[in-house]
Amino acid sequence: MKRFLKALKGQAVWITGAASAAGLIVISCTTGSQAIVAPPGIPGASFVGSDTCSQCHEKVTRDFRTADHAKLQAKGTNAKDIGCESCHGPGSKHVAAGGGAGTIVNPKKSSETCFQCHLDKKAEFMMPYSHPVLSGKMSCTECHNPHKGSALKGGGTNLHGKNETCAECHKAQTGTFVFAHDAVKEGCSVCHNPHGSVNQKMLTERNATLCLKCHTDANTSTGAASMGPSGSHLTRFRQGTCWSAGCHEAVHGSNTNVELRF
Repeated sequence: MKRFLKALKGQAVWITGAASAAGLIVISCTTGSQAIVAPPGIPGASFVGSDTCSQCHEKVTRDFRTADHAKLQAKGTNAKDIGCESCHGPGSKHVAAGGGAGTIVNPKKSSETCFQCHLDKKAEFMMPYSHPVLSGKMSCTECHNPHKGSALKGGGTNLHGKNETCAECHKAQTGTFVFAHDAVKEGCSVCHNPHGSVNQKMLTERNATLCLKCHTDANTSTGAASMGPSGSHLTRFRQGTCWSAGCHEAVHGSNTNVELRF
């Protein structure tokens, strides 16, 4: 009888321990799925609240009501430290100095503030081919507007075209063409990942796979899409991509050829 009670007690201890372990796993998974974002720190500075910021930055705080980021803004007492200072850091030193550089965090000079929330974008910038944001040659604010309207410049209800942001640097690729590639009309991001990619030129897909997402008539399995005496698309694909091997090299647009050849 004693042996039976001892075995039963041991089983109860094992069940209790297993239940406790399972509880810890559940708690860990539950809390681990919630991102805890801390505002950037400024040594010796304290939070002053967004109302204080609005005394000098009235236009910015007024327009912020229309911004995509405003949807994330906390209300009431919860917003004491979660307003302007959630991105720019505590502002007491900035206020005491009457403004000025070096007393507040400026995301235009460092995108690390943006990466506190946008961790996936930081990972994309670490891809082999990306815009030079991590090296400091560019910042997120060159393409994004955090304070007013759509966070993507040229997006939402803005009157700018879809490619206007890209055109500020890539004029030759987005210029007006007699024969424009329809994909360019839809937006540069149809073919390019603006943050980064494992493919050259930040392409979303590798080689001819990118073109075949839209040009399904170029049937490479049967070679049915004839290209005259030189053979089928299948033969040409073995020699290179759609935009190489002397084919559709004017991939963004052409002023001389409807087939986007030079």
